[in-house]
Amino acid sequence: MMRWGERYRITIFGSSHGPEVGIEIEGIPEGREIDVALIQQELDRRRPVGRRLATKRREEDRIVVDRGIEDGRSKGGFRAHVANEDVRREPYDRLRATPRPGHADYPARRRYGPEADLSGGGIFSGRMTVGLVIAGAIGRQLLRPLGMEIAGFTRSIGSVTADVPADLPIAELRARVAANEVACPIAEMAEAMEAEIAEARRDGDSVGGVIEVRVDGAPVGLGEPFFDSIESSIAHLAFSVPAVKGIEFGAGFAAAQMRGSAHNDAFAWKNDRVVTLTNHAGGILGGLATGMPIVYRVVVKPTSSIARPQRTVDLERHADTEIVVAGRHDPCIVPRAVVVAESIGAIALTDLALAGGFLR
Repeated sequence: MMRWGERYRITIFGSSHGPEVGIEIEGIPEGREIDVALIQQELDRRRPVGRRLATKRREEDRIVVDRGIEDGRSKGGFRAHVANEDVRREPYDRLRATPRPGHADYPARRRYGPEADLSGGGIFSGRMTVGLVIAGAIGRQLLRPLGMEIAGFTRSIGSVTADVPADLPIAELRARVAANEVACPIAEMAEAMEAEIAEARRDGDSVGGVIEVRVDGAPVGLGEPFFDSIESSIAHLAFSVPAVKGIEFGAGFAAAQMRGSAHNDAFAWKNDRVVTLTNHAGGILGGLATGMPIVYRVVVKPTSSIARPQRTVDLERHADTEIVVAGRHDPCIVPRAVVVAESIGAIALTDLALAGGFLR
């Protein structure tokens, strides 16, 4: 249940309030240069520390490589972890009989028993995405020699949506995203998004949003048809991320309101290569890369833990009751999840590149 992949095989381990969270990876080609500092940079993008609008949980998330890298190069099976240092179990112990709305508490206790460790969400917590970020950071480094680059940004938070040019150079996109706390490349919309989050926090509530990811440089033909298509692989990983409730590629759900004459991307020659004049397909046809940017968006629900009274049940008394979820929670998880949304693309495309012989 915690494993994914055919050639780039990942296994996440740990839990939110256990000793550590991390990942094991099989399938990294031997002798590849792996820069641990670049992995740490991606983990730092996910950390809440230093963010005004994030949880107050203080986790440094310093990567510890247990095996798999020697003298800066891959060697054998890879394992790495980060320690859980700021753990508080008491608020969750008090809620053992009263499942939190929006969380996995109720079905998890039915599946694994009343003594299952769900502190901080346990294995269902967003903290488990630490391993995905590590695997994604390594995947990026493996894909870079193929000319592939990945960048994501916050498209919307609540009712605030940013109109981001599709042709924005990826280096500029990254620089703009890094310039504010909400990871939005349009400065004035970033301010409005921050206000949206702050208002939800003042109300004891939370807010969700949409993350868009762009992959440049995918070689034509990368991918597989049907069950291992690029869409299938990315979507599988996307729905493994806690809080993700939807995904679309290219025009996505808007395609339902278009005619074929509008949705079909016409081909043309440009600079001695085949391109499409539009990119409604999101850079994918028949599960394979077309050479155009791969574009996908994930929907992130509002954070489930909120400071407002909510109706629930008491599993011991078999009665309705009400709870207020105490603790340290993000009023909006979207900005910290941008790097996670990028990482799932890197993992999926690394697996497909190895399977298709693009990486050896």
